[in-house]
Amino acid sequence: MKILVTGAAGFIGSKLMFMLARRGDEVVGIDNINDYYDPRLKYGRLRECGITCGAAEMEWGVPYQSMLLPRCRFIRMAIDDKESLDALFQRERFDKVMNLAAQAGVRYSITNPYAYLQSNLVGFLNILEACRNFGVRHLIYASSSSVYGMNEKVPYSEDDKVVSPVSLYAASKKSNELMAHAYSKLYNIPSTGLRFFTVYGPAGRPDMAYFGFTNKLREGKTIEIFNYGNCMRDFTYVDDIVEGVVRIMQGAPSKQQGDDGLPLPPYAVYNIGNNSPENLLNFVDTLQQELIRAKVLPEDYDFEAHKRLVPMQPGDVPVTFADTSALERDYGFKPSTPLRQGLRAFAEWYKEFYG
Repeated sequence: MKILVTGAAGFIGSKLMFMLARRGDEVVGIDNINDYYDPRLKYGRLRECGITCGAAEMEWGVPYQSMLLPRCRFIRMAIDDKESLDALFQRERFDKVMNLAAQAGVRYSITNPYAYLQSNLVGFLNILEACRNFGVRHLIYASSSSVYGMNEKVPYSEDDKVVSPVSLYAASKKSNELMAHAYSKLYNIPSTGLRFFTVYGPAGRPDMAYFGFTNKLREGKTIEIFNYGNCMRDFTYVDDIVEGVVRIMQGAPSKQQGDDGLPLPPYAVYNIGNNSPENLLNFVDTLQQELIRAKVLPEDYDFEAHKRLVPMQPGDVPVTFADTSALERDYGFKPSTPLRQGLRAFAEWYKEFYG
């Protein structure tokens, strides 16, 4: 297959691009490589895929061939650039599209709301239009566990009503699901939304708690643990996320006609989570142990002196917990990487990457 991966310099996108190309698919990755966080980390991920331009920045619109993966190319491009995106779709004629490009972050959406409008709504609309106009057979896109908002029923099921987002980021992701459903109904485009639950692991995003905690602890700063540590998160290791994505890409919601003779929308949504939420204090304690083991922190590090328990922050929720029975039923897969194993891999990567 020929597959487009957007957000290909991102945490999940770079690993997905590598896996797809290694198994033999022809993959084109695009990313605007913005400065939401340090672009050097994004370039580092691309180098892991064998993609480098030998310069500080890649040129816009220029394809770069992977030196490791003959069927993998990367182009610096933004999904809100409709003209360039349409030209790419017309030229390449993709079979499938995995849209991971988005402005991420809950707290950032409070201070920079317009960034979410442009990327998560305008950009996603451009993806939908390109899929409609250029014969894409299956659109897969990243949603988020944040769409569940303050849902009190746990674990979260795809059948739950999700009508009360508590952040603009969450609202933008729910909007993506609604937009995809409309295009599936109107134009019979198979689409699958993936609600990711608190993804972590090597080469992750610095704005995620475990990465931010590590940076601050290493610099001798104090970390803040929200809701006084009484948060539960369904931490999901990145390799499990990528495995789930690859399995879901194998199929697509089937095209069927309803009793009225009109197409039923070939549309689906799946949770991808570890189905085993962890208390935030336990998570931080395990992280500290693995950072000491990897020699990121010294053995005598005074952890208690560098942590502070604080109230819940706007946009946060006290618990996330994925019901993954639909994923298990339809694709025979359930994320299962133990937390310590995943944090150990992160700590070892951090030590190697930052020295």
